[in-house]
Amino acid sequence: MAVLPRRIIKETQRLMQEPVPGISAVPDDTNARYFHVIVTGPEDSPFEGGLFKLELFLPEDYPMSAPKVRFITKIYHPNIDRLGRICLDILKDKWSPALQIRTVLLSIQALLSAPNPDDPLANDVAELWKVNESEAIRNAKEWTRRYAMDN
Repeated sequence: MAVLPRRIIKETQRLMQEPVPGISAVPDDTNARYFHVIVTGPEDSPFEGGLFKLELFLPEDYPMSAPKVRFITKIYHPNIDRLGRICLDILKDKWSPALQIRTVLLSIQALLSAPNPDDPLANDVAELWKVNESEAIRNAKEWTRRYAMDN
């Protein structure tokens, strides 16, 4: 196995020792650059009570480039498409090597609390969010119940 950069080892240790509330990120047994992530739907959001599985991968040139993060659990959200890709500025043009895995996870958690239909990845969801927010929130709650809870 390739030797991991010290930075990744340090960040991983910190994630294990000081977990982010509502987020679990565990490195894969076979690839320490690949993390199994579970984000708990934030309280007072349409995703409350849901457990959302994500995958996070640190590319070879991390931290010079952003981690690759994707939702595995289906979610009804204007900034997350059907493939689980996430529209988040710090995963794209606003990435900085000063940011860390935990910053990314906290930003994703915040995105669940505050969907932004003005910067959509799922246009149909964003459109509904704008024209009929209560129906969009109902859909989000329904998807959360259906896909992100152990029924």
